[in-house]
Formats: sequence, structure tokens, C-alpha cells
Amino acid sequence: MLQLERVYKSYRRGPQRIDALKGVDLSVEAPCFCGVMGPSGSGKTTLLQLIAGLDRPDEGRVVVDNIDLAGLSESKLSAFRRRSVGIIFQQYNLISTLSGRQNIALPGVLDRRPRQWIDRRVDELVEQLGIADRASHRPDALSGGEQQRMAIARALLLRPSVLLADEPTGALDSTSSDLLWQLLADLARQQQITVLMVTHEPAAAIHCHRVFVLADGSVRGQFEVDRNDASNLATRYQQLSG
Repeated sequence: MLQLERVYKSYRRGPQRIDALKGVDLSVEAPCFCGVMGPSGSGKTTLLQLIAGLDRPDEGRVVVDNIDLAGLSESKLSAFRRRSVGIIFQQYNLISTLSGRQNIALPGVLDRRPRQWIDRRVDELVEQLGIADRASHRPDALSGGEQQRMAIARALLLRPSVLLADEPTGALDSTSSDLLWQLLADLARQQQITVLMVTHEPAAAIHCHRVFVLADGSVRGQFEVDRNDASNLATRYQQLSG
């Protein structure tokens, strides 16, 4: 389903070289809700960018849904991003001049899907996510939680096998955050997709099935999550990231 093998990625900041990832190995073999935890600068966002095909590694392999991304041309990589990977951003990234329905439909329009198929799929998603009565509104008329649900529906439109979430509740209050984390867990279970969420919050990670810990550009370890023992999760995270 998802595999990274000895992945390295560095950037230049003026004369300085930043080693974002240093030989990362990571494997998720079955649909699940997984967390990627680590302090700021540990390489979490770079990891998601490589899995999404938004950037390419300097070395190593990234395989998603049995597709080795290194073998894809730019045009095929663009199609891969639309069809195989859904991305949820912290700031929603909805287009302000479009309604919720139009925002959700956009990936289908870009992928040249039949209009009838798009409309049917949008109807299905807004009902499933509990936003059918808000779907005609533009983003500025929606709450933060509603906007994030619109963004999730957009990410799910083309039925991706992997859903990536980069600090998806960073702009939400605690109640909306808790509801969103539970929603992601439900999606992973009900739709049999892999959800990979970047977070630094134990309160978010406790909803995951498994957590990978990054520090200084390397995977320091992973562990299964016991949802009834938040203190153990925090302890395991500190042990691996310290």
C-alpha cells in the first residue's frame, strides 16, 4: 500500500544544506489510520510531499498503491496525485469564489470525469460527511470545521487509496478537532484506505492505529496505539523522539 525505502531529501537555503530526510524506511501494508509524530523540523511535511508526488527524493524509493513514483513522468505524476492520493491541508485551501459543492467537484472536473458522475459522487460525500445543508455556501460562510469537511470531501472525490493530512486541525477548536480525528479514523476503517496524518499532538495521535516517530530526518521507531492509555502514548513518543 505504502512504502519508503532509504529515502533521502535535502534542500539548499543559501549556502546552507538542509538534510530534511536521512534514509527513511517506512511501510504501511494494510489500510489504517496512521500518525507521523515529531518535533518541528523533523521532516514530517517533507515526508508527506514525497508520498504525494509533490517532490522527488534525492535517493531511495517511494511506492504508493504498488506504483513506484520514480518511474512516472511529470504528466503521469500529476494524474497519480489526482487519482491515488488525497491531500488535506491545515488551512483548507478552498477556492473562495466557489461554493462548497464546486470546490468538492474540482478534482473531477480537472480529471475530465462525466458531470453526472461528479454530481452523484458529491451528493454521496456531502451526505456522508454531514455537510449537505451547507454545500451551496461559499467558504467564508462556513465554520472552520465545515470548511475542513469540505476539504476532506474534495480529497476523497476520486476515491484515493491514500489520504494525507498535514496538521489538519491546526486551525480548529478542540471540539471540532476531536470530531475530525474521529472522522478520519472512521474513514480509514469504513472505506479501507490508508490515512497518514502528520501531528505533534498526543491528543490527535491517540485516535490512530499506529504511530511513526520522526526526529532529525529519521524514523526513530513506531508503535501500536492503545486508545485507552494516552499517557503511555506520550511516554513512548518522548522516548523515541528524545
